[in-house]
Amino acid sequence: MIRIPTAEGVRAAAASIAEILPPTPLLPVEVGGVRCHAKAESLQPIGAFKIRGAWWRLSSLTPEERARGVVALSSGNHAQGVAWAARRLGIDAAIVMPRDAPRVKFDATRALGAEIVLYDRDREDREEVAACEVERRGAVLVHAFADPWVMEGQGSAGIEIAGQLGRAPSRIVACCGGGGLSAGLALACPDSAIHIVEPEGWDVVGQSVAAGEIVSVGPNPPATICDALRPDRTLPLNLQMLQGRIEPGVAVSDVEVRTAQRFAFSNLNLVLEPGGAAALAATLAGKVPVDEDTVVMLTGGNTDAASFAAMLAGD
Repeated sequence: MIRIPTAEGVRAAAASIAEILPPTPLLPVEVGGVRCHAKAESLQPIGAFKIRGAWWRLSSLTPEERARGVVALSSGNHAQGVAWAARRLGIDAAIVMPRDAPRVKFDATRALGAEIVLYDRDREDREEVAACEVERRGAVLVHAFADPWVMEGQGSAGIEIAGQLGRAPSRIVACCGGGGLSAGLALACPDSAIHIVEPEGWDVVGQSVAAGEIVSVGPNPPATICDALRPDRTLPLNLQMLQGRIEPGVAVSDVEVRTAQRFAFSNLNLVLEPGGAAALAATLAGKVPVDEDTVVMLTGGNTDAASFAAMLAGD
């Protein structure tokens, strides 16, 4: 039977994560004349919120499962989260990563001690590549967004937010790849509206929830600078958790994402990678409503200096 993530699991994950990581800041930010809040997950030790789900999943493994090692699939942030948790817990980790992932994410994952298995994003199915590695190694799969423990771990950010605000947020605006973070936040904050934000042409989660069935990315999808938000489809568990729970999804352009990166740097002194700035991009573009109890997730900051400097210069 497939384990279903629960609100109780999110609270347990939050308690476990609080023992090893301090809360990330909840920063005041003004958008369109409204003072709201930004959750700076880009300041996590690995530069992204993915450390939450990775820690909860790996720390929940049985001794027998730990001995077998883990396999994860990721373009970089989940890779680093799994590698970080695996090193701390003494677990062997292999990460299936696309060849075109940013070099900074390859280097950081290797530096944390994980083995990298490369695949071609345009010619190979990453789920199949990961399944083959799991079978060959006898390892445990730690899926980036469709693992119930991972969802609960990501939802721990919502527990932190409510504690920092002193109340439940009215809404949370979240960057969305496969839907793991948004599912966890929906469990953590059941009375809050959850707005998901995806890149234009890659809004498979929003389309799937609207259709009530899995919708894959179309043929010849547009290029996007949001490398962290490019799964070609969500999976049934995510759809199950999000159906009837999230607001209609919105999509953002590369131009809007770059605007958000510059805004975060100028107004919050934060470096955000493109995918980590998507929720802020939608907020600044007026694509989601904002009030004083709105929280915008700034989910990652793993980018290299050269490309970030070029973006700031408008290149």
